[in-house]
Amino acid sequence: RLAAFQQYTSALLDLIIPNEDNVHRDKKVLIDRIGAPELLFLGPDENTADYMEWAALYARSRGYQQWKSLTTGKPPSIGGIPHDTYGMTTRSVHKYVMGVLGKVGVGEGEITKLQTGGPDGDLGSNEILISHDITTSIVDGSGVIHDPLGLNRDELARLAKQRGTCDLFDKSLLSKEGFYVSIDDRDVSLPDGTAVESGLHFRNEFHLHAKSSADLFVPCGGRPESVTLQNVNKLFHNTSPPTPRFRFIVEGANLFLSQEARAVLERAGVILYKDASANKGGVTSSSLEVLAALALLDAEFEEHMCVKDSIVPPFYSAYVRDVIEIIEQNAALEFECIWREHERSGEMRHVLTDEISDKINHVNDFITNSTLFDDVAIRRAVLQRVIPRSLQELVGFDTVLERVPAPYSRALFSSYVASRYVYRYGLDAPEVAFFSFMRDEFLKDGK
Repeated sequence: RLAAFQQYTSALLDLIIPNEDNVHRDKKVLIDRIGAPELLFLGPDENTADYMEWAALYARSRGYQQWKSLTTGKPPSIGGIPHDTYGMTTRSVHKYVMGVLGKVGVGEGEITKLQTGGPDGDLGSNEILISHDITTSIVDGSGVIHDPLGLNRDELARLAKQRGTCDLFDKSLLSKEGFYVSIDDRDVSLPDGTAVESGLHFRNEFHLHAKSSADLFVPCGGRPESVTLQNVNKLFHNTSPPTPRFRFIVEGANLFLSQEARAVLERAGVILYKDASANKGGVTSSSLEVLAALALLDAEFEEHMCVKDSIVPPFYSAYVRDVIEIIEQNAALEFECIWREHERSGEMRHVLTDEISDKINHVNDFITNSTLFDDVAIRRAVLQRVIPRSLQELVGFDTVLERVPAPYSRALFSSYVASRYVYRYGLDAPEVAFFSFMRDEFLKDGK
């Protein structure tokens, strides 16, 4: 896997670092159909987080000017902001959880929770550390741990900080009704006498088992489409009529539920927020990691963004705080927009996620193709909102604008305006509202 990634990265750099004669380093002529430098960014995904450092350092060795921004989620030693260390994805997921609980008037400490993805993973560990619910079940690579009275939070936190799997949970802390079933177990009995023939099968389908029932379900790991139209009925109690086994579902892991399964659950009254809305925190963190890399010279980057010998530069800490604040603010705004649109139209929330995304992309395209960015007053007003305050204070707002490539600044500008406009006015905003929005939001003097 690493070898394939290395070859892929090398090939990309072959294309974006031609020499002055526009000739490949192997003397093969490149055909440039864009006519402008390309900015490419590689972000971590499943099983690739450890590759980000290699790619950045390799790009530097190749003389790529923007090596600092080529990859995101890098280790702090080379100026990265690791998503797992700071729980960036979990920050947005948990904001949705708290938004739901706030709307229905329930305290976090009052609800029970099923979590797939355990204390050894990025999302799973941070979900444990950030939440204050009564977690009754966790499913991870090692098996299933369950206690209807709630799993001991101190023990869960210990495992999360160590990135240990659930088999390391101190079983003496389970109630008499609690249990741990390993994927290696065969023909074991649960405390109530329920027979488990295969621990592996029990783990793989525990989210479909009646004992996994809880108020809240937060998938933080698991196979794509673990819940589909074919098995979604198992997320219902065997009552007449069937009632959902979960009141709320906030998707941290991607694609855990199929679109058809989401529809069945929402029609039955489950308050469900889709992965594409809830887990945007990691993407936001990556984009802001890129921004810092583009805005700082190499010496500044080394001094202010690189953690050496466990000494964290003050700017790095401040910048991470800004990133977290932006993630949580964005999550709150989209949550409210989806909630409001659902109340207004009755459309299912998972559908609204897609419709709101499409609307933002449509407005984004309109802004990108307009002359709005060329208006200096508007451009400055918007980008002063977008660029984290700590970065502006370190090198100055104008310096950031001078150093960051214009296409990236334009993308920041258009995406921010588009999202804020849709979040405020919703899906059916009249065109005239856009001009009022720009005047009221960014031009305080009304000009």
